[in-house]
Amino acid sequence: MATGKYSRVDGRKSSRYCSIATIVVLVVFCLVGIWMFMSSSIVPVKKSEILSLETRNKIKQTVPKGDSKQFDDTSGDLFGAETREDGSGLPSKDPGITDEDNSAENLVVEGDNEGKESQNSAEKNQEENHANENSDEKIESESAERKDEDDGNGNGNGKGKDGESNSSGGESNVDTRVAENEGGEMKKKLHADSEESSAENGSESAESGKNYKLDETADNMKHVGKEAILNERKNDKNQDEHLEQSGVDNSVESKENNNQASDEILPAGTQSEILTESTTQNGAWSTQAVESQNEKKSQESFMSSEYNDHHWKICKSTAGPDYIPCLDNWKVIRKLPSTNHYEHRERHCPDEAPICLVPLPEGYKRSIKWPKSRDKIWYYNVPHTKLAEVKGHQNWVKVTGEYLTFPGGGTQFVNGALHYIDFIQNSVPEIAWGKRTRVILDVGCGVASFGGYLFERDVLAMSFAPKDEHEAQVQFALERGIPAILNVMGTKRLPFPSSVFDLVHCARCRVPWHVEGGKLLLELNRVLRPGGYFVWSATPVYRKGPEDVGIWKEMSRLTKSMCWDLVVIKRDKLNNIGAAIYQKPTSNDCYKKRSRNAPPLCEESDDPNAAWDVPLQACMHKVPVDSSKRGSLWPAQWPVRLEQPPYWLNSQVGVYGKAAQEDFTADYNHWKAVISQLYLKGMGINWSSARNVMDMKAVYGGFAAALKDLKVWVMNVVPIDSPDTLQMIYERGLFGIYHDWCESFNTYPRTYDVLHADHLFSSIEKRCTLVTVIAEVDRILRPEGKLIVRDNSKTISEVESMAKSLQWEILMIYSKDNEGLLCVRKTFWRPTEEEPIKNAIV
Repeated sequence: MATGKYSRVDGRKSSRYCSIATIVVLVVFCLVGIWMFMSSSIVPVKKSEILSLETRNKIKQTVPKGDSKQFDDTSGDLFGAETREDGSGLPSKDPGITDEDNSAENLVVEGDNEGKESQNSAEKNQEENHANENSDEKIESESAERKDEDDGNGNGNGKGKDGESNSSGGESNVDTRVAENEGGEMKKKLHADSEESSAENGSESAESGKNYKLDETADNMKHVGKEAILNERKNDKNQDEHLEQSGVDNSVESKENNNQASDEILPAGTQSEILTESTTQNGAWSTQAVESQNEKKSQESFMSSEYNDHHWKICKSTAGPDYIPCLDNWKVIRKLPSTNHYEHRERHCPDEAPICLVPLPEGYKRSIKWPKSRDKIWYYNVPHTKLAEVKGHQNWVKVTGEYLTFPGGGTQFVNGALHYIDFIQNSVPEIAWGKRTRVILDVGCGVASFGGYLFERDVLAMSFAPKDEHEAQVQFALERGIPAILNVMGTKRLPFPSSVFDLVHCARCRVPWHVEGGKLLLELNRVLRPGGYFVWSATPVYRKGPEDVGIWKEMSRLTKSMCWDLVVIKRDKLNNIGAAIYQKPTSNDCYKKRSRNAPPLCEESDDPNAAWDVPLQACMHKVPVDSSKRGSLWPAQWPVRLEQPPYWLNSQVGVYGKAAQEDFTADYNHWKAVISQLYLKGMGINWSSARNVMDMKAVYGGFAAALKDLKVWVMNVVPIDSPDTLQMIYERGLFGIYHDWCESFNTYPRTYDVLHADHLFSSIEKRCTLVTVIAEVDRILRPEGKLIVRDNSKTISEVESMAKSLQWEILMIYSKDNEGLLCVRKTFWRPTEEEPIKNAIV
């Protein structure tokens, strides 16, 4: 019985266990069913969308709403449409729910809702994919846009609202860099990214309309020699303010004008062709060549960081804000054995060029614009009053409140330069200002009012005077917007070729022409074109004092022996002065008929065009008579001579390898295209406020010729280690000078508005360091002046880094096929630490 009892108890226990097991199994099946039911409500989508949703769920579970933006730029964590805030993407999490409130139930419900929303998103994306097969690229572009917008709104880094930020397609081709605050932020180089951008542009839909135009511009500029493409800055809207404007404002201005610049630069009719090209490229894939090239550029940029880290100091010298290294080398000047021939006014460059910055005068302001600057300048820009004290009665310059004013007079034309200019032409009508006579040399120019008013007669005057007791006379001229250089008639040849000036002028220029066999007048004979005129307006012409009479007799004898023809002696009753006008011969007949070979003819081996640091000789060069030689014929009248290849360009090969005349024409057409399509429309330069321009490495003068319709003048500099083409520049009615850029230029600080350097810096680095050349650029460029650099990519990167170390503003930069273009603007920034220049301290 006992056994049976226990058996019944065990049976009941087993039945109870089975019941419990059954219930557990049912519960499990129910839970599985519920799970399957919930899972079945999710519509399958692409794998990338599932990953994106899983990532989003993880973000929602772990990241507070306020911090979600930091994930916006993570590749692959959000689907493209989800990053938008315009309602086309998934809505953001209900602000009433926080991560702390999330329970298991909340997560399930949220997942279900997201599943339904992702279905709608998937349908929309499928429609988008039907119109755009490369949606992944669009995702990356839109993500980058969102990040840029977030950066702009959160950090003030310069991206605008409502679509003002650039998409990646456009930025890959044109990198517009705006210095933010002082120095800006280093952005990516894009030397070879144009291939990628072409592919991306082909895949983008509505937004790609903006971007492919930028690619279109870059491809189109290949037609003018792989030219740079730019984003247009707003052109110096507040021109009288200093550079305390924020970098954010500058960046926004640049972004607003991107597409306008592209439309202006791009000729019509090429859009469909460019679009076709951009759709047949590499798609979303980069190439090994592009990747490797970018890495090399990145390494080069890193290696050039030494320029960016350069520690600048202020030059401490006796000359202070007017320091000119090669003219203020007192260590050498004090040791000169003699100064009888003005040796102390000549160039004496220091052994090592300074790499410090010249200080600004206290109270310096942005220069007054031309043509108002011809009549007045800011006193504190050139704070010197000595000339006003000693020459004010001759109407050179006067002090008028905060201005220095220039009535337009001079020692020989107290009543104004225009009357005096007309007096000269009336004396010899064949002079024909602005037609036959286009380029002249004004010796001992004073404040250069003569040259300043000759602009009204379409004449260019190369005015020069020494840095002497006539305090800052050349600086006054340049501040007024009148061309002038510092030079002296001393022991060296003038830095010009032979036979290039149509007329030479001297109005009481204080040069003893008649002494030492007429050595100085013979130098004028070298640079004066055969058939050109010498206008000598000085007291020996019209006064009868013993000294004046003696000088006149010596000048008469000298000019006769030089075979110069005294055309006329004329009196100007208004100014009570007189002028003698001579003409240089056009043949050698007179030389052969002279009874004495004095002054002698130069040796045949003497090159009349050799002019850099060459000692003067008291001899004359024969006049070329072969009609195929330069100087045998007078150039065509202005302005025909500007565009017409010189008659003496025959069978020789040009600088660029073509026949010389073809080379000349191609160069001019090249620069006309570059100037009109690029420099004038989007470089960030307000050309209406520019006046003094320098082409630091001129060839045929095509750059200057292309600017002929602007109210600017261009100093064409032919470096001494470049092909000697300066004669051609003068032949076409322009002017220029020889120079060695390893030394300082003969000008005062702050005298040029725009400097243009076409492949100069890469060539000069073979002989001197880049930092010394950039320091010289800083010296001669005005605050807010622009530097345009065209060079190889490596040099562009180095110059950019140097510019940033100077706190200059990067207006634009472009690089392609190892060629680059850079435009920067100098600021008012000066360092505080001084560097004494021992050789420049008296």
